[in-house]
Amino acid sequence: MAGYDFNAPRLFVDAPLQVGARIALDRGQANYLVNVLRLKDGDSVLIFNGRDGEWRAEVSVEGRKAADLVCVERTREQSPAPDIVYAFAPLKHARLDYMVQKAVEMGAGVLQPILTQRTQSSRVNLDRMRSNAIEAAEQCGILAIPEVREEENLERFLKGLEKERLVIFCDENAPVSNPVEALAKLGNIQDGLVVIVGPEGGFTDQERALVAARERCVCVSLGPRILRADTAAVAALAIVQSVLGDWN
Repeated sequence: MAGYDFNAPRLFVDAPLQVGARIALDRGQANYLVNVLRLKDGDSVLIFNGRDGEWRAEVSVEGRKAADLVCVERTREQSPAPDIVYAFAPLKHARLDYMVQKAVEMGAGVLQPILTQRTQSSRVNLDRMRSNAIEAAEQCGILAIPEVREEENLERFLKGLEKERLVIFCDENAPVSNPVEALAKLGNIQDGLVVIVGPEGGFTDQERALVAARERCVCVSLGPRILRADTAAVAALAIVQSVLGDWN
């Protein structure tokens, strides 16, 4: 990201991008560019759709409430989403919004709500999750929008995972040790990762046994203090990225 222009307005658009393509904006996007940022005809905006890379586009204003964008040139090639599935017990409202945004910023490629025995909220607004994921990607220069999956029972989720995929199980009952050292012993991981963080009340013994039964599973502690679930998302993904991910 060296040399990246973080001052340029950046928008996600759900349309094919190529030289000369004209992108119709919805009312909210047009209002943001024209009335909030006060951009004028010919001003530049960065746009991406999660498929075609990032493009510089020029604003074409049509009155106070409407505007289009015209693709001029590609500024970055498309990069794939990190092969990290972040599996989490859903939270309520604002804390879930925060957790989704931070997980995207930290490089989660898939957001997977899992239902555990102590999950606080069993109903997940997937559209709201996706909106938060897009907002985080817009603000942080991310090109690949993480996949937002429907909520799934923990046992069924585990059964559906590829056998070769490594599960990193963040458990408050794990012996307090250095998680960085524990992950460093694993060496290079070629088949993708799953990071599992539970609900505020923690996992039950039955759920711990389900996860531990997997052949490729490492159980880690996130330190001597009990973290809130939204804080645990940042802590867990930071550790994983620093040892096994794209920070390494």
